[in-house]
Amino acid sequence: MATAAAAAAILLRRRASLSSSPSPSPSPTPRFSSSLARLCDRIRITPIRFRSMASFSASADPFQKIQIQRDDTTFDAYVVGKEGAPGVVVLQEWWGVDFEIKNHAVHISKLGQGYRALIPDLYRGKVGLDVAEAQHLMEGLDWQGAVKDIGASVNWLKANGSPKVGVTGYCMGGALSIASAVLVPEVDAVVAFYGVPSPELADPPQAKAPIQAHFGELDSFVGFSDITAAKSLEEKLKNSSVPYEVHIYPGCAHAFMNSSPDGLKRRKSMGMNDENPDAINLAWSRFSSWMGRFLSS
Repeated sequence: MATAAAAAAILLRRRASLSSSPSPSPSPTPRFSSSLARLCDRIRITPIRFRSMASFSASADPFQKIQIQRDDTTFDAYVVGKEGAPGVVVLQEWWGVDFEIKNHAVHISKLGQGYRALIPDLYRGKVGLDVAEAQHLMEGLDWQGAVKDIGASVNWLKANGSPKVGVTGYCMGGALSIASAVLVPEVDAVVAFYGVPSPELADPPQAKAPIQAHFGELDSFVGFSDITAAKSLEEKLKNSSVPYEVHIYPGCAHAFMNSSPDGLKRRKSMGMNDENPDAINLAWSRFSSWMGRFLSS
């Protein structure tokens, strides 16, 4: 998976440069293995480009765009679902707020008795339209600032009618969702997809909210979302005081929940050719049960 390896290598190089710098503590990034960095050195990336809002025309977009204030910054967020319903903060992949994360938010808003889903724009309006752009955006993310954005998003939902609020995320957002279970006390439940935070950002045994996590058996992001990372997370959560579940899906690679036509095309261009609707349906069923259990009034 060439592009995944390239992203890992960039993050590794950034971590190395940060660790050698005497400047104040930087925002930590997820941990990846050096094996992927070596793989990156042997491959060439072919840029791919996709529409950032492929699934929603301007007239059909169901989202309400809002602005949320926290500290000395303001960021955009996108809300869908009925007012007064339990809330779910939905966290983006490395691409940014694109068609796929909006697909997930719309789906979540219709699960069970309904949720109010909110996507915070962690990249402040920027979207990676090809792999190189997405790598650059994720490399430059202020991870600690992103956790603050999540906290502000949770508080916005609670202040606007959602009695309880969960957090979910995918890849980069998956790691951040687990971090929110540790660092954002207002979070009531977490469902994370294929991503684990670095120990510098958050220590899973210190989680304060229930965590359900989903991983693909064939995921090759070593140390971040591969099967070893999944099992390591499960062992760490055994030392926590919260309910948890860790699920591994046979025959599934990274980002296996992305099932839109453009999402499948993008995955295949990155070397991920698996399609498993049964796994997707099972994951959504588990998601719905978990959030229903902990977010019901």
